[in-house]
Amino acid sequence: MKPYLHFVVWSLIALGTLAGFGYWYTVIADKSLSVATLQNQIDAKTAAIGRITSTRATLAELAGDEAIVQGYFVPETGVVPFIASLEARARAQGATLKVLSVATGGNPKQPTLVVTLAVDGAFDPVLRTIGAIEYAPYALSLSKLTLGENGKKVWHASLEIVVGSVSAHTASTTPLAAPKALSLAFSP
Repeated sequence: MKPYLHFVVWSLIALGTLAGFGYWYTVIADKSLSVATLQNQIDAKTAAIGRITSTRATLAELAGDEAIVQGYFVPETGVVPFIASLEARARAQGATLKVLSVATGGNPKQPTLVVTLAVDGAFDPVLRTIGAIEYAPYALSLSKLTLGENGKKVWHASLEIVVGSVSAHTASTTPLAAPKALSLAFSP
């Protein structure tokens, strides 16, 4: 009976060991699944943080670009400095500039300013002033131009320019970049 008792005891020990192994295998498999799920969540959060960081960097870059682009438009509150810059351009070329009228145009989504100007002086300075205005760092176009001589080599140009504008709200939310000056001075 002894060998049979040894067989039963060892069989019970083997079954207990196998049952313990099965139990711990199940526990470890469940924990491994939990760890894999947590790792997937960590990877997803890390990817989201990477996308957020990339988006913030892109937005910061776009904000700088937007400020540069906004610098080409005249805000509603910046009409007087814009006119002063036109007058300074005319003086730099040796001509006299007078603003005859300023009106709003365009539509609410794309507002514009329509500015009527008169430029007086010698032929060369008048044409250089027109060129300096036309190529000023603003979103503007020359819509009308008349040029004539008043007598005694004094030339007169009447021009109408259409300048891109932005509302006061848009201009106040975006920092404006200072427009760069352009001189078309000619020296032979």
